[in-house]
Amino acid sequence: MLFNSYIYIFFFLPTVLVVYFLLNRMKLVVGAKIWLVVSSVFFYSYWTPEYSFLIILSVLVNYGLGAVLQRSSLDKELRRRTLILGVGVNLAALGWFKYADFFVENVNALAGTVIPLPNVVLPLAISFFTFQQLAYLVDCHRGKAREPRFLDYSLFVCFFPQLIAGPIVHHSEMMGQFKQLKTKIFNWVNVSSGLNLFLLGLFKKVVIADRLSPWVAQGFDNPASLNLLASWASSLAYTFQIYFDFSGYTDMAMGTALMLNIKLPQNFNSPYKALSIQDFWSRWHMTLSRFLRDYLYIPLGGNRYGLSSTCRNLFITFLLGGIWHGAGWTFVIWGVLHGLAMVVHRFWTNAGLRMSKYLAWPVVFLFVNFAWVFFRAKTFADAMRMLKSMVGLNDIVLPKFMQSAFLADYGVAFSSPLYGFHQRDLVVPLLAACFLSCLWCSNSNEITERFTPTRLRLVGAVAVAVMSIIYVGSPSEFIYFQF
Repeated sequence: MLFNSYIYIFFFLPTVLVVYFLLNRMKLVVGAKIWLVVSSVFFYSYWTPEYSFLIILSVLVNYGLGAVLQRSSLDKELRRRTLILGVGVNLAALGWFKYADFFVENVNALAGTVIPLPNVVLPLAISFFTFQQLAYLVDCHRGKAREPRFLDYSLFVCFFPQLIAGPIVHHSEMMGQFKQLKTKIFNWVNVSSGLNLFLLGLFKKVVIADRLSPWVAQGFDNPASLNLLASWASSLAYTFQIYFDFSGYTDMAMGTALMLNIKLPQNFNSPYKALSIQDFWSRWHMTLSRFLRDYLYIPLGGNRYGLSSTCRNLFITFLLGGIWHGAGWTFVIWGVLHGLAMVVHRFWTNAGLRMSKYLAWPVVFLFVNFAWVFFRAKTFADAMRMLKSMVGLNDIVLPKFMQSAFLADYGVAFSSPLYGFHQRDLVVPLLAACFLSCLWCSNSNEITERFTPTRLRLVGAVAVAVMSIIYVGSPSEFIYFQF
């Protein structure tokens, strides 16, 4: 089920809220938890009911493994083997569903074989709930997590606001909240603040990200036909689309959870204001960055064994992070680019070098924009065609008002650079508005922190709601919907 759909906004969410708080008011606390778990499984399997069996099986297996790891009588070696089994089972499931076709394709390409593709359908959110449960098993092994109740564990994994695309949460930051009395009582302040955050996210998704989508598709589906400015318009449209789409989803997830008196961890903090690549990753998909740091980078050795070891660990972490995002060489290259950027940044800072923020910001933003090309392109060849256009190796077409004989002598054409683009007259204003909002406007977290219900804010929320609801008529999937 999509957050940006009428059935979610007008039926599912209100029903879940009303029944949940009524059950708690009647002191049916266990019933309220069961209601949330059942609602979450329904939410997950709304389009494809067979998906429910996968997540239920995953919850059962990992709960059992966690219960074994929590036994105080378990000796150290058996505890280690249980953790290895848990990690292996989860990664095997993720590998089969996400990478089976990719693996067979590459075997066929390298060996000249014709092994039939298994055509495995990628289940929703498997990357997210797999990572969440891997973190839980590691925390159980470390003695940092303990959950004896199957119902509570099911709620931790299946809680519908963060189930499909995160944020990736830890057991310790979630289940303590569900056990507090204040989370069981309807709270007008949390509901109004959560609804405001939800509407901000809905606006980001349906009014901004979805309006950018046609330009992104038009450019990336036909990269060889783009001129210099058209290629930049397409790449920047995707740079802003993925931000407003994913951060919009996160806002809706956090807003929904807040209506239930649950605070999810922050996942975005104005990433396009970053002044270094390390700063970018401390602001973008923050819970994924936290997971990769705590459960991959640090276990690999972190920065404890010198500069060369640190750089190796950084590169491996981002390479695997790229592979996690999708089954394709473009995702591998995207991870490699960010891994190399982190290595360069580490050498730069270790050498004591500094860069003016007026130079650092465009360097980081342009790098991120170029790297997104590989993330979005269907193939490596398409990505290279797009990049060739962006550096002027294809046609250079400038607006007629810039016409000059000097430039014409070098093969520059003068016409409409965005001729044929969907609603091309809106491209520049919307991209400029996105750019300004990312740089100078308060982000959702800052707005929520200082939010207090007032009549003026009510009027603003109603205006945002009306505008957003108009565009909900044809809901589109989130970019991270099947990662």
